Amino acid sequence: MFPEQMLPSWLAAYPHHVRRRRRQRQTTYKRFLQPAITNLIPLSFKFLSFFSLLSSSSSSKKSFKMVSHTQILSTLSHLTSSPSKLPRVSLFIGATNGIGKTTLKALITASAPSQSPIRIYLTCRSSSLQTTQTFISSELKPLNPKAEIIILQGEISLLSEVRRISASISSKETGIDLLFLTAGYAPFGGGKTRKETGEGLEVAQSLEYYSRILFIRELLPLLKQYKGRVISVLGGGLEKPFSISDVNDLELREKGSGFLGYKAQTQYVAMNTLGMEVLARENRDITFLHSWPGIVSTGNVWRGLDDRRSWLGWFIWLVVEPLIKFFGTSEEDCGQRFLFQCCSGLYGGEEERVVEWEGEKGKSTEGGGLFLVNYKCQCTPNENNLKVLREKAQEKVWEHTLEVFQRTEEVQATGDGTPS
Repeated sequence: MFPEQMLPSWLAAYPHHVRRRRRQRQTTYKRFLQPAITNLIPLSFKFLSFFSLLSSSSSSKKSFKMVSHTQILSTLSHLTSSPSKLPRVSLFIGATNGIGKTTLKALITASAPSQSPIRIYLTCRSSSLQTTQTFISSELKPLNPKAEIIILQGEISLLSEVRRISASISSKETGIDLLFLTAGYAPFGGGKTRKETGEGLEVAQSLEYYSRILFIRELLPLLKQYKGRVISVLGGGLEKPFSISDVNDLELREKGSGFLGYKAQTQYVAMNTLGMEVLARENRDITFLHSWPGIVSTGNVWRGLDDRRSWLGWFIWLVVEPLIKFFGTSEEDCGQRFLFQCCSGLYGGEEERVVEWEGEKGKSTEGGGLFLVNYKCQCTPNENNLKVLREKAQEKVWEHTLEVFQRTEEVQATGDGTPS
């Protein structure tokens, strides 16, 4: 690059390939390490504050006694001996991986001894169809060949697809016992990108809020018929007064709104609780749970990352993922805990359809009969924070939700913006 006589004597003595490697290392430092170091400290504080948020919520003085693993296993044993307590018809949204998948397997395992002819609907994207079919044929069907597992293909981030799938189920069933909602991921886009669906909604927000609420609304007649149970897995009990900072920007579109995984997730959690509370208040014969699974290694933290080779990707790979795997709940234990939530009388429900709970029943929120459940399966009403959120945002959130539903339905009717 420079004539040898222009280089310092100590550098000129190095072979050319050594100097080239040094330049490559300098380039690597400027491209990857320098931005990582620049952003690592504030990001670390965000993660520390997030884990502090989790621990403070899970240790709430108003929480009920933790459900022991022995009690969970006892409930599951009742399912094997009393198959009438199993959900007759279930719909799993987001069960192709993670928590939904482990809970689905736990349900099939519980039905295996009695070979109950339960029926399960499972949503699946076309890209996951083959792996889902393999999972069913190799892992689920051998446990209970009499279980009927029906795959419904669709991109559920699109509300038009939610309506289509719901209509398909409504045409086949007279009732639903269980609606289990887990689809979603953390949108770690670094604040630079915003991934939207063809309907103009941010993908993670559509999966974690709009599509979930719409599935519930569309399937209310079937849920009422069987006095069913709805479980939305996200962050029940983690709501804070600051979770929704601007009620006029619920889609986080405004410049400077800070669209980042941490802020987006906290807002989606609060919107889930406020929206489900409205539905629970209007439909007392249906059991509603908004559940926080705790730390579980599902791989969702990777799905919303723009570039896995970026400094944020390195941070997640070297720091976040090891912490999740070390402190997190095993998949088997997670599946058992959520099957407990699906079938236990701790959270109410029809006595003949749930496993009886001996002891103090769980307490729902004062604003609408919604159970906020943490990873220990205990109810955390979180009333102090919810009181602030209700006054500040609940009406606005619900009005906005209905407006989004109407807007996307009009788009669907005109045929604009929806995929063929």
